[in-house]
Amino acid sequence: MTKEEDEKRLKYLKGIVSRLPDKPGSYQFYDDNKTIIYVGKAKNLKARVSSYFHTEVDRFKTKVLVSKIFDISYTVVNTEEDALLLENSLIKKYNPRYNVLLKDGKTYPSICITNEFFPRIFSTRTINKKWGTYYGPYSHVMTMKTVLDLIKQLYHPRTCRQPITKEGVEAGKYKVCLDYHIKKCMGPCVAKQSYEAYQKNIMQAREILKGNTRQVLHELKDEMLRLSDELRFEEAEEIKQKYLALDAFVSSSEVVSHTINDVDVFSITSDDKIAFINYLHVSNGSINQSFTIEYKKKLSESDEELLQLGIVELRERFGSQAKEIIVPQEVNVDLENITFTIPQRGDKKKLLDLSIMNGKQYKFDRLKQAEKLNPEQKQTRLMKELQEKLHLPKLPYQIECFDNSNISGTDAVAACVVFKALKPSKKDYKHYNIKTVVGPDDYASMKEVVGRRYKRLLDEQEPLPDLIIADGGKGQMEVIRQVIQDDLNLDIPIAGLAKDNRHRTNELLYGFPPMHVALKTDSELFHVLSHIQDEVHRFAIEFHRNKRSKRALHSELDTIKGIGPKAREALLNTLKSVKKISEATLEQLAEAVGPAKAAIVYNHFHAQKEPSE
Repeated sequence: MTKEEDEKRLKYLKGIVSRLPDKPGSYQFYDDNKTIIYVGKAKNLKARVSSYFHTEVDRFKTKVLVSKIFDISYTVVNTEEDALLLENSLIKKYNPRYNVLLKDGKTYPSICITNEFFPRIFSTRTINKKWGTYYGPYSHVMTMKTVLDLIKQLYHPRTCRQPITKEGVEAGKYKVCLDYHIKKCMGPCVAKQSYEAYQKNIMQAREILKGNTRQVLHELKDEMLRLSDELRFEEAEEIKQKYLALDAFVSSSEVVSHTINDVDVFSITSDDKIAFINYLHVSNGSINQSFTIEYKKKLSESDEELLQLGIVELRERFGSQAKEIIVPQEVNVDLENITFTIPQRGDKKKLLDLSIMNGKQYKFDRLKQAEKLNPEQKQTRLMKELQEKLHLPKLPYQIECFDNSNISGTDAVAACVVFKALKPSKKDYKHYNIKTVVGPDDYASMKEVVGRRYKRLLDEQEPLPDLIIADGGKGQMEVIRQVIQDDLNLDIPIAGLAKDNRHRTNELLYGFPPMHVALKTDSELFHVLSHIQDEVHRFAIEFHRNKRSKRALHSELDTIKGIGPKAREALLNTLKSVKKISEATLEQLAEAVGPAKAAIVYNHFHAQKEPSE
């Protein structure tokens, strides 16, 4: 698009904006193909739409959206509530490119009560409202199964799929099935249970699914007392067992005071890209519905905007008529006959906290699911977390860690392990023999090794690490800093992992002077850093042990000049030990390695003995 064409486009759009009314409504943006790319709502259409075309708009995504607009349409409504409802409807209908993407949980199961003569009750993931009434969906399948099992235990609804009619029952057309014999069905198809009794059970099941369990309890109690008064004790006992089962279920599901009735609870958990809105419906003090929806942000929408959308979407989906809505923050929208509450304490605050916890748990579960499918996603998340904790200039893709190992200064060695994307890159591991340090001086050994490591990387023009971790506290960090910054003039971030008096890693240090970084010891990131520390310690110890073993296995034969590996092997195979070799005659030695080498070996041992004789 040329500059002239763009100016013509903006002139046309601003002309539309200038004619917009100062009334509530919904507006739609179209691209050059006459496709709706964005739907919004506003208390004041003119003020809201004109804000997109202000020169001070600094959000990049909004600027991109404006550059794609070629036409604008709008719909005026009477109230802000109507505007919100219309916006939600149009977003679901057209799924515009720049609107938040609702990741619908259509795969979640619901409980269906059919419209048949003798209704069936079952779980399903297919919604067809002409076949029955649906309750749900249930985001927690186990919760749905618990409710369904309770209903089956209390009322024994039929499970057979054959169509049963009133005429067929009267004509004796049907036969009982296995469920009748094992007492999972009361046999309504053969008139063993009356139509009225069956429908009464279905009515009570509907009330349970709506959350009106206390009403059902009152009905059961009244019926139990009536049957008892009529001396129908066996029937009264059956009702009593139903009452106790339902009461136990209510007791386990009740989380707030039963004085709280018919209330909706909403909360939002969000980050830069995704928002999760949790919905709870409370009836008679019990939560009878819990659901979470996910919105994928497109234009850096605020939590308030997304919460408005979520409230409308979920109340519409579940047919809620609650007059009170509990929310975590101010929602700048007027809904007819609806009261918004932001609780600070008490039972309502507990409900809000429960909703927030459910939203966070859902986010965590989705994250774990995504990371299971794409393991690299987890590594990236942890690297970003480490970057944020330490305020690093870039993602710490390559991390290197150093450690020393010696026993009283003998066989002093050091090791360097390399982690890329928080995974060990073993081909890049390095171990070092300490060359310039005498005695057990860990600081001097660390200085030597770090200097050798990065001088070589600079000489070979190899990539430098994004973060160096010292297996130790402030002292080791300072030594590394002297080499990196003072000697080599490099700018590489340095962190330290300090141990407590039980030699357990308990804190992450960063900066100069080193400061404690807030990091929970049971967090994933801390476990990763501890793994890096354990790995460098293992690698250093392993190298140190190997070096000690070689020294311990060192033979006196190794010191004889002119006697190589093959000659040593031949001598040991023939004479079995160094002691026997030292005591052997020249002729015995010659049989093993020949006269020339035999003379060398004989003179070595006997020359050593001569001074002491």
